[in-house]
Amino acid sequence: MSNKDKDPGLEFLESPEGLAGELTKFEKNLEKNRNIFFIAGGVIVVALAGWFGYHWYVNSQDEQAQAVLFNPVFAIEADSLNKALKGSGGNPGLTAIADEYGATPAGNLASFYAGTALLKQGKFDEAIDRLKSFSSSDLLVQARAYSLIGDAYLEKNVAEEAISYYQKAVDYKPNAYFTPSYMIKLGIAYEKAKKNTEAIEVYSTLIEKYPQSSEVLNAKKFKGLLESAAE
Repeated sequence: MSNKDKDPGLEFLESPEGLAGELTKFEKNLEKNRNIFFIAGGVIVVALAGWFGYHWYVNSQDEQAQAVLFNPVFAIEADSLNKALKGSGGNPGLTAIADEYGATPAGNLASFYAGTALLKQGKFDEAIDRLKSFSSSDLLVQARAYSLIGDAYLEKNVAEEAISYYQKAVDYKPNAYFTPSYMIKLGIAYEKAKKNTEAIEVYSTLIEKYPQSSEVLNAKKFKGLLESAAE
């Protein structure tokens, strides 16, 4: 290779003096940026330590929350709503568990149970707040929470909000087991809002998409009544 063909940027590879010069430059740059490297490395270490520490903390908190959640869940299943919500015998209730362990899965579930109990007590605004703070990727429970929020709004005669949350329940991972019951509620909410055309559409969709559902009879009945009234 002639001198013309050589890459000027690579000439130092053929020259011991040039190579030494490049190494000296590299060492100077490394020394200049050493603090930056150390700071960046320290930030990464701290971030990793924080991440692992946070997850360890959440897991340990979740174990505690699961342990104290047993009694109030048992109480709510026995329909002892006050005991479930407020606790008894020195054991915390659902609201206290949800507030103290809200960052944990068990604390999150306590919000769902608390919202359910409050709804049964007719405390609709409190029920809505608790249920809105709950979130889950579960097939059943998240859609159920949306539906319960819709129930609370319908009890408050706020039909438009009820429609919004029933629609969320219908749209959340649709399935033949639970979706039809949410569609019935959605249709009823549309009727409450005097939106009979939309209600008929919901009932028709239910009949078409879930013909084997036990809710089909109700859908046909409600649809027939609305169509008769429109004649």
